[in-house]
Amino acid sequence: MQIYLVGGAVRDKLLGRPIIEKDWVVVGATPADLQAKGFKQVGKDFPVFLHPETGEEYALARTERKTGLGYHGFAVHSSSDVTLEEDLIRRDLTVNAMAMDESGHIYDPFNGQSDLKARQLRHISPAFAEDPLRVLRVARFAARYAHLGFSIAGDTFKLMKQITESGELKTLSAERVWKETYRALEENSPHIYFEVLKACGGLSDWFPELEVLWGVPNPPKWHPEVDTGIHTMMVLEQAAIMTNAPVTRFAALCHDLGKGITPEENLPGHPGHEKSGVPLVKQFCRRLKTPTQYEDLAKIACEFHLHLHRVETLTPNTMVKLLEKTDAFRKPERFEQFLLVCESDFKGRIGFENKQYPQGQIMRNALNECLNVDVQALIAKGFQGKKLGDMIHQARVTKLRELLNTDG
Repeated sequence: MQIYLVGGAVRDKLLGRPIIEKDWVVVGATPADLQAKGFKQVGKDFPVFLHPETGEEYALARTERKTGLGYHGFAVHSSSDVTLEEDLIRRDLTVNAMAMDESGHIYDPFNGQSDLKARQLRHISPAFAEDPLRVLRVARFAARYAHLGFSIAGDTFKLMKQITESGELKTLSAERVWKETYRALEENSPHIYFEVLKACGGLSDWFPELEVLWGVPNPPKWHPEVDTGIHTMMVLEQAAIMTNAPVTRFAALCHDLGKGITPEENLPGHPGHEKSGVPLVKQFCRRLKTPTQYEDLAKIACEFHLHLHRVETLTPNTMVKLLEKTDAFRKPERFEQFLLVCESDFKGRIGFENKQYPQGQIMRNALNECLNVDVQALIAKGFQGKKLGDMIHQARVTKLRELLNTDG
């Protein structure tokens, strides 16, 4: 029995990056051998075991053979005679197909170390094209390592296009697509994930509302970059600078979906795109089966981001309505995420990246002031139901008039 550290842990160790999790492959063993050492089997499709002390995953070396469409269309063979190289060749990229033994020796049959130095994401064999999920995985790795100068090898990109043209992305489950997308939203440069998918034709099956944004013009006066798809990627890039939260980054991605259905006669303007985008956000989220909090924040960002941009022209009454409609009083943390999306939208334009966005702080101050309204005192006076709601609203408006020094 030989045990090797494999995959991402070896790759990141060689890159000098922190190792998040360790995966191990066991060569020359049977399930009975591992169970005798106290390992607990958890894998259904192939033998994976949990270490009795560390809880880390140990998989028996295995081979895979394509038998049908999609991510699950494979026959898996695992036995004690499967070699390390046979196990490594079934992996996606050369940089993910290295192993390290207990003495620290690196096994690198597909020149992963060379590709690490060359900053290339390269497939191992033509079998890469058998698994459609790899299109999303490579796009995600591109998003993770773009800041280190990594790019996708030309031949690998051709295979990715071949997979998307085959229609096999349709065979993936929404859960798998969302899992890869969620993980991409956590990466250093999440916009690269969507740019790669756009370039290889991988947006149309799962992200059609996003794909149509490229080529849709905006007024150059407000958007020097003009193209809505490019703007959306710039907004996502700014959101990634400001926050690590995937839910906020996702809302930034969705904020302008309404511009994809603007009637041609209205272009390059987009009147009413905020409200027309909300059903598209809902449709987008339901297809991907996103968690409810992702859909909720994305819909708020879509419908109300222009209100925030114009906050300096709003009356205290309208500002309070904005706080109420976005449920800021009950969910101030989500409102803060909304403010970050709006700031990302403002800065996600050529020449605006480093400009200040005072609107966000104006609304933070407004929310804090309104939270000082003594609701219990109004209840003590006997107000209830709709009348109580009206009195709370008016008290908040009064607070903002005093704060902003206005009669409006």
